Amino acid sequence: MKPYYKDDSCTIYHGRCEDILPTIAESSISLVATDPPYFKVKADWWDHQWDKPEAFLAWMGGLCDQWQRVLNPNGSLYVFASPQMVWGVEGEVRKRFNVLNRVTWRKPSPSQEDNFGAGRAELASKETFRQFFPAGEYIVFAEQFGSDNMAKGEAGYVTKCDEIREFVFEPLRAYLADEWKRAGLTVDDANTACSTATMAGHFFNRAQWALPTADKYEKLQTYANRDGGEYLRREYEDLRREYEDLRREYEELRREYEDLRRPFHASENRPYTDVWDFKTVSDHPGKHPCQKPLAMMEHIVQTSTRDGDIVLDCFGGSFRIAEACRSYGRKFIGVEADERYCEIAAERLRQGVLF
Repeated sequence: MKPYYKDDSCTIYHGRCEDILPTIAESSISLVATDPPYFKVKADWWDHQWDKPEAFLAWMGGLCDQWQRVLNPNGSLYVFASPQMVWGVEGEVRKRFNVLNRVTWRKPSPSQEDNFGAGRAELASKETFRQFFPAGEYIVFAEQFGSDNMAKGEAGYVTKCDEIREFVFEPLRAYLADEWKRAGLTVDDANTACSTATMAGHFFNRAQWALPTADKYEKLQTYANRDGGEYLRREYEDLRREYEDLRREYEELRREYEDLRRPFHASENRPYTDVWDFKTVSDHPGKHPCQKPLAMMEHIVQTSTRDGDIVLDCFGGSFRIAEACRSYGRKFIGVEADERYCEIAAERLRQGVLF
């Protein structure tokens, strides 16, 4: 499908995401951050396309299938949901992804936009409302199953780290295993020597190999040479020095695989709990009915992407995610069914205006 707008870093499609998502390459997206319809919360037509919740959730499930397909093995998914339907939306996401958090966007109250400082909760009729006032929205935050290890059949961070660990520490492991075998001893003998049930196996096996402590090494030496043999004669400090040299080599190699890991850059300088406080967007001409604050979109982009990553929003709306991507050197693909909002975004991009 031909894009409505395209430049070096931003692509906008006008159409329904169900039609456009299948055209996006598999495992090509680093972050899906999107705000789908809520189901009969807004007055607009797009929020009333389904008669029953089951039909809406079946539609959401189809989107989740596509998100699972296009998202990188180490990608992140953020899906906004209403208080009324977050249970179902999260349920569909859980079938295809590992859900990490249900983030609460706690909207400030009172709101300066409502009745000279009185917020919507303050204006509600408490006696007739008959429930607690919903003062927030939810964001389902998820990753591919096995993101850090093996996702979508591709080796990930943990797998690669295990591979290089086995390779780097092999000289020390082989020394211990060969000496123990030369003495005619078994792993059971090592457990007996160290007075453990299973721990000694880690001194000889490639998987989860560990250097014995000085105390355990001395016990292995004593046991192996109890009949006057010449086994495990290297001094422990010599082993320890070699281990530290190899560990530094391992850390250098491990850092080379860091890009295989799902990016997550939360810190004390930006929200790092599952409750976020961002101001809502005040009314203004051309405001999208579901427009999200730019600061929140920037937080998502900064937290879950690296420089040059591709971000997908299937419900572009005001294209705030596009703005955040433009600000932080990420590429953006957006889909929007309403041509008015596509044109607003495209015109600003053509003019070189950063939203």
